[in-house]
Amino acid sequence: MGFKGIQRRVRILQELFRFLWEQKLWWMIPMVTILMLFAVLLIFAQSTAIGPFIYTLF
Repeated sequence: MGFKGIQRRVRILQELFRFLWEQKLWWMIPMVTILMLFAVLLIFAQSTAIGPFIYTLF
């Protein structure tokens, strides 16, 4: 994934947060943020040697 792929994903996240803000769905912003952090943790766990230790937490 190159620079353009990263830019596209960041743009999608910006649009999501802008939509939540304009629709006054502020209560969903923390939930979406935590879900994204959880997804990043799982992706990071799969690609490193730390993976087996992280999986024991769940």
